Amino acid sequence: MITEETHAARQKLVLDHFEDEVRQEWDDVLSTFPHPHYELIATMTVHDGDGAVRDYYDETRVAFPDQHHEIIALRHSDDAVIVEFWLKGTHTGPLGSIPPTGNSFRVRMTAFFVFDEQENLVCERVYFDTLTMLKQLVGGLNMKNPRNWLLAVRCLRGLLKMSGGEPHPSLVDTKEPTLR
Repeated sequence: MITEETHAARQKLVLDHFEDEVRQEWDDVLSTFPHPHYELIATMTVHDGDGAVRDYYDETRVAFPDQHHEIIALRHSDDAVIVEFWLKGTHTGPLGSIPPTGNSFRVRMTAFFVFDEQENLVCERVYFDTLTMLKQLVGGLNMKNPRNWLLAVRCLRGLLKMSGGEPHPSLVDTKEPTLR
């Protein structure tokens, strides 16, 4: 059974983590983990270790320098804090191979902040719908304007290039738990 003290400590860590991400205080965010580890289920990618997570932060903040969130709900489980939130931002830089569109997005997400038996944060596992985000970024282009046609083609090419990779094995090679 998880105590109220444990719930409060976990919640404080998660809320500090969120605030530090918005402030782009990467050292503070990374200090919430003994070993930084992100799993992005929508893209089937894993960012493991300090360098890989910093690269992930850099890539997303180049694309969305004003990225921020609005928390909807926060829940506790035996081994996690689960946060539902809106992620928001404006696409002013490249997102991988997708050129900037200048459009804003607002996407509902869920993040599982998973803790081990020693109360260490061991993983942030994020679920979201990439189509909703891409629809807002690319679908917001005014296609009546011929100048946007080339940008739309470049965005489609970038999306296809980004979606061609192999999913991270740890996200597909899973074992069914024993429930009885």
